[in-house]
Formats: sequence, structure tokens, C-alpha cells
Amino acid sequence: MSDFSGWIGKPTGAHTVTVERGPVSNFATALTDESAIYHDASAARDAGFDNIPAPPTYPFAMQHWGTFDEDQPDDPTGGVNPMAEVLGELMSSGGLMLHGEQEFEFHKPLVVGQRLHHEGEVKDIYSKESKGKTMTFMVVEDRYTDDDGDPVVTSTMNLIHRA
Repeated sequence: MSDFSGWIGKPTGAHTVTVERGPVSNFATALTDESAIYHDASAARDAGFDNIPAPPTYPFAMQHWGTFDEDQPDDPTGGVNPMAEVLGELMSSGGLMLHGEQEFEFHKPLVVGQRLHHEGEVKDIYSKESKGKTMTFMVVEDRYTDDDGDPVVTSTMNLIHRA
């Protein structure tokens, strides 16, 4: 088994994301949440938000919308993404990959119109034996801050490879 500990602490990427109304509302609809706060700015303001809030799990997918080329920072990975490297090596010998868990910690509301700055990092990689198989866990943290540098949301994801 490979030693992946050298990847711990390495950046997984950086992005700037603009939280857009269409994707937020569509995401809420896909979750079958028809609450007016996800579709109507007045309802959101009446509920105490500055604008339409994003559903709680939206940070999982928000890098797929609102990442405009001209807003993107330099790639801190140097073109070598630890997630691709580690998972690629693990999967080269087969096995199963599982998105084990994901946690979101909101430091302030995530709302339409915000511009967020993302930095990702490998927090841990470890292995355990289970029923004669090796399970490798990769923990990745994604931090999003606003234009003032204040934290908005932190996401911690655990990916699992079972040999």
C-alpha cells in the first residue's frame, strides 16, 4: 500500500464563485424544496435574509456555477491536484469509491449575490482494515470567504476507497 501522508496539507484548488439566483433556485427545486425564500427575494428578506439564501447543501455543487474565468485566482496546486493523484493511484488497482460524508459549517448566511473565495486542502489521509479489505479515507476541507476575508462556509468531505 502506498504512503499518501505527503499529500496532507496540500492545496486542492482555489476558485472564486459568484452565487447566482438561477442556480440557487434550481438547486432548491431539485431538492423538492419549494419554500418561497429560495425563489423570491421579498420572501427571503421577510425571513431575515439579505437576499435569496442557498439551500444548506448548495456548497457541494456551487463550484459548477458562477465561476467566471476572469475572476479566477492562480492555481495553488501547480497543476497537480492531490485528489486526482491519490484517487487515481488507488483506483488504478480497482476497488470502489464512496463519498462517505460531508459536513457544512456556516459562519454566516450564504446568499445570492455574494462573491466567495474558495481554498481547498487535504486535511488527512489514513487507512483501516475492514473484513480483509483496506479502506483508504481522504478528508478534504473547502473554505469559502467573502470579499472582506470573513468566513462564510467551511465544508469537510470524506472520500473512501475500498480495495
